[in-house]
Amino acid sequence: MGWGMAKGRNGVCAALVAGLLAVAGPGLAGVTVLTAGRIHTLDPAQPRTTAMAWEDGRILAVGTPEELRARYPRAREVDAGQATVVPGLIDAHGHVAGLGFEQMQARLAGAASLADALQRLEAFAREQPDGWLLGRGWDQNTWPGQQFPTAADLDALFPDRPVWLRRVDGHAGWANSAAMALVERELDGDWQPEGGRIMRDDRGQPTGIFIDAAMSLVDAVMPPADAGLTRRALELGMQSAVAHGLTGVHDAGVSLRELDAYRALADAGKMPLRVYAMADGDSAALAELCRTGLYAHAGGRLEMRTVKLFVDGALGSRGAALLEDYSDEHGNRGLMLISPDELGEVVQRARGCGVQVATHAIGDRGNREVLDAYAGALGKDGEALRWRIEHAQILEPHDLPRLAELGVIASMQPTHATSDMPWAEDRIGPERVLGAYAWRRLRDSGARLALGSDFPVESVDPRLGLYSAVTRTDARGLPAGGWHPQEKLTAFEALRGFTLDAAWAGFAEDEVGSLAAGKRADFVLLAEDPLAIDPAGLRELTVLSTWVDGETVYRKAAP
Repeated sequence: MGWGMAKGRNGVCAALVAGLLAVAGPGLAGVTVLTAGRIHTLDPAQPRTTAMAWEDGRILAVGTPEELRARYPRAREVDAGQATVVPGLIDAHGHVAGLGFEQMQARLAGAASLADALQRLEAFAREQPDGWLLGRGWDQNTWPGQQFPTAADLDALFPDRPVWLRRVDGHAGWANSAAMALVERELDGDWQPEGGRIMRDDRGQPTGIFIDAAMSLVDAVMPPADAGLTRRALELGMQSAVAHGLTGVHDAGVSLRELDAYRALADAGKMPLRVYAMADGDSAALAELCRTGLYAHAGGRLEMRTVKLFVDGALGSRGAALLEDYSDEHGNRGLMLISPDELGEVVQRARGCGVQVATHAIGDRGNREVLDAYAGALGKDGEALRWRIEHAQILEPHDLPRLAELGVIASMQPTHATSDMPWAEDRIGPERVLGAYAWRRLRDSGARLALGSDFPVESVDPRLGLYSAVTRTDARGLPAGGWHPQEKLTAFEALRGFTLDAAWAGFAEDEVGSLAAGKRADFVLLAEDPLAIDPAGLRELTVLSTWVDGETVYRKAAP
């Protein structure tokens, strides 16, 4: 048929696959049978097979090619050669609009120094010469000296134009003097907002760094994104997700404006993947969920039934709430963004409305407060209600088994461990770090692990999450043997965390997460087998195509 025959590492011809995918493109009616080198279904009744049939977006059967050809003799066939098929990957914690907006702002992720960040900012400013200068991704922990930057660093380049740059974790912001001058409250003195921190110099003057709730002071004076810009951000974010093999995302903190944009995209048939939206956790969002209950779009690609709360900040900006002082900043135990009493009241109200609760908790105190509040509200119904802790990053040893006991899901992000490992022990010391990023102990205790990335804090690429979960090393394979290797997961456990267990966390295990008759035909075609290759190769898996409802939403370009 004229396609080039250059083959990939497993003998899969990318150009041939692309041509076959074109045959099975969107909008074609009837049964389709796909054959492949192997299909990992994650269905214990038939865990591995080589063929799958679907119609109208739902799987009819899995089995051998001979069985399905005999059953569906008139079916259209897609021959994927020796490729591997896995269930569609689900990121259990990401921020779709944030990922899209990041692509429209100055991109500071990976900047190796303050000078590097400023050079990137200057280059972006030449392309976007008007209005606020916005960016995201800086991380002082990767810079020489690991010191927070200051407004003065920005003022030298931008004395008049407001600049506002979010830290990589989204829990701190860096402003210049022009931006701070627009803040409506007087910033001088020693005042601190509840649940936030304004970094100050020896004279009490703000340095330009605003942590957690303090960020709202600057956010409040920024021009809001209009509906068109929000919709564009969601489109860009979703496009990036499917290009990396994601067929679903749990969007952790969706504003009403973003939900309206999602609805418009869903109505227009322009959502290439499934979004399980969590309402941004304020009283208005919870009141709306209590009033309307479960929202599910008729097209099956947008749903909201969850409220996202924040109990503390992030470890990188020392906002995570700890039971004892930070090891590298005595006197600082982080920030509680909501009081224990208020948290207890909110979760009781959610329980009464039948709303799922997902609470961001990083520090050992933050996690304990969430577990205490959940225990008071869940009773014996925890497993049925499927409440979640987002991150569950540092747990005091006595609290670790409580998640399984309460039926609470640990929604965790493997790449956080491999990103944080150069400095995490400095933050919390050698003893507390043993209770951090404890995937193995949580899983072995009986807790479900729903895995994700927290993009754009980390890369949207789930292959990096699989790699981090299995190796606990950086891209160079360091440290040898892995960082606290006793917490590694197997490749199967990691894949399950991005499929079946993520689906469970979104009440969707009957629809997605495995490949079985009656479920949605959401899957990923890979050139390599993630359950057979050396774990070092997981970050280099080749995504040939991404399918949702039996239609290709991404295909790798032919070489």
